[in-house]
Amino acid sequence: MDPRYPIGKFELPKDVTPELRQAAIDEIAGTPAKVRAAVAGLSDAQLDTPYREGGWTVRQVVHHLADSHINAYVRCRLALTETQPTMKPYEESAWANLEDARSAPAEVSLKLIEPLHERWVRLLRSMKTEQYARTLLHPDHGVKNLDWLLFLYSWHGKHHTAHITQLRKQKGW
Repeated sequence: MDPRYPIGKFELPKDVTPELRQAAIDEIAGTPAKVRAAVAGLSDAQLDTPYREGGWTVRQVVHHLADSHINAYVRCRLALTETQPTMKPYEESAWANLEDARSAPAEVSLKLIEPLHERWVRLLRSMKTEQYARTLLHPDHGVKNLDWLLFLYSWHGKHHTAHITQLRKQKGW
């Protein structure tokens, strides 16, 4: 298993169905609780342990989830209210190395993603099928629709939660 991709690389479903879309929304809804459970009881030293050699610490992963999902929520709202907005990429590694991501308590980002996901899921559940076809322009990936964003971030939460849970298994925490 590649420790960078404990659940495999992202793949958009070939045929998006309402059932698959609902399962992805449910996954996003459950992400905050799953991340909270994954870090429950970890000491500061454990939170400051990289999930793999050369990787981010558990603390940085938790803060990255908040950073990334805030961006995804905003991107979703922009795609719903503008004609094919251009997504603003950001340097994830640089963000992860800012002081707040290296040293703030994980609880700060855990508290942040709970209401964020509540709002995001409310929005996703309110969307009509045709709204998932609305597009954004990603400078690195081209034109993508909101189905892509939905399934990417459903995967993203599971992906990073697995980084933490795999490390816990590996270390016997």
